[in-house]
Amino acid sequence: MRRLGTGIGWRPEIADAVEAMPGIDWVEAVAENVCPGHLPDSLVRLRERGVSVVPHGVSLGLGGADRPDEGRLAALAERAVALDSPLVSEHIAFVRGGGDLTATQPLEAGHLLPVPRTRDALDVLCENIRIAQDALPVPLAVENIAALISWPDEEMTEGQFLYELVERTGVRLLIDVANLHTNHVNRGEDPAEALDELPVEAIAYVHVAGGFERDGVWHDSHAHPVPEPVLAILAGLASRVTPPGVLLERDENFPGPAELERELDAIRATVKASGELPADPPGTRAPVPPAPAAARQRTAVAQAALLSALVAGTPAPEGFDHARLKVQSRALAAKRADVVAKVAPELPDILGAAYRSAFLDYARARPMTGGYRQDALAFAGHLLLAGRPVSADADADAEARRRLGDWWLERSGPAPLSRRPAARLLHATRRVLLGR
Repeated sequence: MRRLGTGIGWRPEIADAVEAMPGIDWVEAVAENVCPGHLPDSLVRLRERGVSVVPHGVSLGLGGADRPDEGRLAALAERAVALDSPLVSEHIAFVRGGGDLTATQPLEAGHLLPVPRTRDALDVLCENIRIAQDALPVPLAVENIAALISWPDEEMTEGQFLYELVERTGVRLLIDVANLHTNHVNRGEDPAEALDELPVEAIAYVHVAGGFERDGVWHDSHAHPVPEPVLAILAGLASRVTPPGVLLERDENFPGPAELERELDAIRATVKASGELPADPPGTRAPVPPAPAAARQRTAVAQAALLSALVAGTPAPEGFDHARLKVQSRALAAKRADVVAKVAPELPDILGAAYRSAFLDYARARPMTGGYRQDALAFAGHLLLAGRPVSADADADAEARRRLGDWWLERSGPAPLSRRPAARLLHATRRVLLGR
C-alpha cells in the first residue's frame, strides 16, 4: 500500500484554501459529487502538482442485503480512472432496504446505517466486497461508521467483525477514529478494545473529524473542531501502527484556512509523537464463497424492518432501544431536509421560513424511495397538489405557488412511464398540474 501522508477532505467551499495549504500530500473527494468528464479545475491542478486524489463513495451500500449495483460500481471505477487514484473507499453500511428480496416498497435512508455484527451480515458483506473488488481498477478500502443505535443479539465486537472481514476478503480498512469515539459515547464501546482487535496492518488510511454532544448523544457532524478525545484515539492507533495516510474531514461550517491548518498540525504532531512502528504486509486475498441465499434473505428482512421503523413510522423491531430509534429517525428527517435544500436551493428560497416545517411534515408520512433530487420534486408536487399555503399573506402565497409550479414543471419534464411507484406518482402529479 503506497504511503499517502497527510491530507484533507476536498470540498468546493474550501477548494482555494486547500490548494494554497502547505504540506497537503493528498485529498479525498466525495465520489458522487465528481463528474469524470468535467473534473473541477481545482482537482485537476492538484493532480498536476502530484497530489493524490481518492474518491470516497457514500451510496454503494456494501453492507446491504442486495448485491452492489453494477451502475454505481462502474461510476466509482470511472472516477478512480479519471482521477488516477491509488485506491477508492466506501463504507461498511447499508443505505437502502426493502425491494425484491422482501417484496416490499424500496426505501432509501439517505444516510449510512450500521450492519448487524452477525454471521449472516458478514457473509453478505464479504461477498458484496468481493464483487466490488472485482469491478474496481484499484484497491478498495472500507470504513467503519458512526452509529446512534445498536442491533440486538450481535455475535461479534466491531474489532472481531473487521478482523474476519479482512481475513476473508483481503480488503483494506479506512479507520475513522472520530467514529470510534462516537460509538464509545453512543453505544458504550471501548475504543482501546476496538484498536486491540483491529488488523492494523490492513489500514489504508485514517479519518479524523469533529462533532458535538447533545443530551448524552454524540453527533458526528464533521462541522466542528476535532476534540481531544478523538486525537487521543488517533494517538492510540498510531502507537500500534503508523497509518499510511491520515485525513482531516470537514463537511460544513468551514473555518478559515488558518484554523484548518492548525488542526492538520495537531494531527501530524499526534501521529509523530505516538511512535513510528512499521506496518506488517497485508495478507493475500482468498476466494470468497457466495453468501447463502438464506443469509441474504434474513439480512434483507432485518434491515428493511429497521429502515421502515426509522423512515416510515412502522413499529420498532424487537430488541432495539426505542428512544434511540426516535433520535435516529429525527436525525434522518433533518438530514433529508438539509440535503434537499442543498440539491434544490430554489425550494427554501421560494418557501422562505415555511420550508423546513413543511418538508418535515411531508417527510413524516412519505419515506424517501429514490434519490434526493427525486425527493425534492416529490415534495414540491405534494405541496402543489395539497394546495397548502406557504405564506400568511395571500399575495405572497400566490406568488410562491406560481414560482413553485414553474420550478416543478421545468424539472419534471416528460419521460417514459416508469414501473417505480414514486416515478409514477410524479408522472400523475404532472398530469394533474398540467390539467390545472
